[in-house]
Amino acid sequence: MSEALRDLIELLDLEPIEVNIFRGVQPDEDRQRVFGGQVAGQALVAAARTVDEPGRHVHSLHAYFLRPGDPRVPILYEVDRLRDGRSFTTRRVVAIQHGRPIFNLQASFHNPEPGLDFQLEAPTDVPAPESLPDYRTRLEPHRERVGSWIDRPRPIDTRYVPPDPAFEPGVRADGQLVWMRADGELPDDPVLHACIVTYASDMTLLDTALRPSGKSSMTDDLMMASLDHAMWFHRPFRADEWLLYQQTALSSSSARGLAGGSLFTSDGALAVNVVQEGLIRVIA
Repeated sequence: MSEALRDLIELLDLEPIEVNIFRGVQPDEDRQRVFGGQVAGQALVAAARTVDEPGRHVHSLHAYFLRPGDPRVPILYEVDRLRDGRSFTTRRVVAIQHGRPIFNLQASFHNPEPGLDFQLEAPTDVPAPESLPDYRTRLEPHRERVGSWIDRPRPIDTRYVPPDPAFEPGVRADGQLVWMRADGELPDDPVLHACIVTYASDMTLLDTALRPSGKSSMTDDLMMASLDHAMWFHRPFRADEWLLYQQTALSSSSARGLAGGSLFTSDGALAVNVVQEGLIRVIA
């Protein structure tokens, strides 16, 4: 396990400070605001820790980013136990800083049971992740623009399938393909795997909404921030094994972009679906 992944696991290990109240620490990084995937992952941890039924796993979550998070202070997570049913459990989580909510999440948990089985087919003829450059190698030609950020250890290994917007700005496409996995072997805890995929799902999806315009967050002056995020968990997966993130731009209007994504295991099983809307302002 890489040190960066170990730090991420510690980041997701919330401190219980009262019944239904948890505290999340911040990473030792130079950020202007809290990374959206971090607060979403921590909120899901808080929700899951109040689910008492064994074997009941998250099957969906819906979240709104309300205010930019302050990376200098901890985040409090308050859990509201909305429902404990025979098959489903529902939780609402509010993340708080400086006395104000910055994020809220509603998550539903379900006992696995037999039923119909259908899925969209996974993309074919996709290069193997090992044949594609890792994050640092991919962005080395942009070191002057990216700065020291390029050398920061990363807990999630991401491999972009060409065309890559960082290298080919101006190329228009309706989406992108990215391989991703945790950078090291994780414990056999499905809650941890779901929370790490929640963290990772926010890393590349909003950028997908730029692809039809040919713009790139690496080369264009844009103000971008997540507004809301929804996920559906369909089939078992491991976050430390390669997942193919097929992402599609759905709409751009009124300084907002909408993109959807599907995460497939390496053997083609559809594990997770994601939809995200974000702010995309062009800075004059």
